Amino acid sequence: MVETLGVAVIGAGMAGKAHMAAWKAAPSVFSSDVPALRLVAVADLYEPLARECARRFGFERHCTDWREILEDDEIQVVSVVVANRLHREIVEALLEAGKHVLCEKPLSDSLEDAEAMAEAARHAEERGVLARIGFTFLRAPGVATLRELIDDGTLGRVRHISGRYWTDYGASPQAPVSWRYRGGPGSGALADVGSHLTYLLEFLAGPVREVSGGRLTTEIAERPLPLGNVVGHQHVEVSAETAPVENDDYATFNARFEHGAGSLEVSRVATGHPNGLVLEVFCENGSARWDQERPSEIGLALRGDGPRVGGFRQVILGPAHPYVAGGMAMDAPGVGWGQNQMFEYQARAFLEEIAGVPRDQALPRCAAFDAGLHNMRILAAAADSALAGGATVALDDASDELPLEGATP
Repeated sequence: MVETLGVAVIGAGMAGKAHMAAWKAAPSVFSSDVPALRLVAVADLYEPLARECARRFGFERHCTDWREILEDDEIQVVSVVVANRLHREIVEALLEAGKHVLCEKPLSDSLEDAEAMAEAARHAEERGVLARIGFTFLRAPGVATLRELIDDGTLGRVRHISGRYWTDYGASPQAPVSWRYRGGPGSGALADVGSHLTYLLEFLAGPVREVSGGRLTTEIAERPLPLGNVVGHQHVEVSAETAPVENDDYATFNARFEHGAGSLEVSRVATGHPNGLVLEVFCENGSARWDQERPSEIGLALRGDGPRVGGFRQVILGPAHPYVAGGMAMDAPGVGWGQNQMFEYQARAFLEEIAGVPRDQALPRCAAFDAGLHNMRILAAAADSALAGGATVALDDASDELPLEGATP
């Protein structure tokens, strides 16, 4: 095992900051031996942002050209957290240079690029260079607990499942145009938050076999041009000039999974729901629910409780549940945690795999690019269904592989 690994982050937006904080924390969560991390560089086109993030999160330097990271022999691990259309060029170059890559979802903005990236990742792994995709919400203790309750028979076989991811970052017509509002059908809310929802429901109900009932709508047809740099979902001062919105504000589709069927609904214009991710699974022995806005608990209803005391109960998550014991400095019941910790667990899992920590001593591995490609094929099928008036579209790559191995670290 090497003693130290150098880390860089390309992209200093909202998710980029989460990756930076995660790399800073990753060596301190859980107990397996891993190399020390050297936080080397932050790259972003907007120099003031790159400079501030490097200072804030303890990276040694910053730059505005990602190629400086490509050429730096002191960097072995890179998070890529930029606009989807930029993923392929950057990731392929990093892999060719021998850097391990953790790429944000979705894998790219087109199936063609995603297929090329998956192929490049397979070749890189033959040389010992790893490429993984961030399916961050699979690290939520509540989501992992739902999976455990299905697997151990408490809930039993899935009958049907539903999920929604409602956000409101685009609810205001004054939210400025950015890369998120440009692209073809399905590249809006469906790609942005639907990519999360899709892998989560597969994690609980098995691989998607077919989709149907697709619908895409654009509720705000034009948006103002920004007068400054747009970071993440931030609103900035805008001009009187507008540009058309090219993709979907809202999307929905039905899916047939390996186990049961379900519905998926996503929005970026759902006022009052800044991060409204909710999963509900209905099984032969009961039902369970997880809400990202209440991440430290699940709802559980077991059929065997009978009508007198049956119904949903609140289960407060703690050290008896996945990811909690050792995953936080204060890992006591009822302390609470959130999405930022999921990024820490994700970075830690990637670090353990790079270091060669045996699977039985490590967190579940991060998903390979092939899982990211599969995720994009589901989204493409949903968009195709919408364009065909809700027609049924079969998944060509249906397999028994789940996007992340196991539920419990």
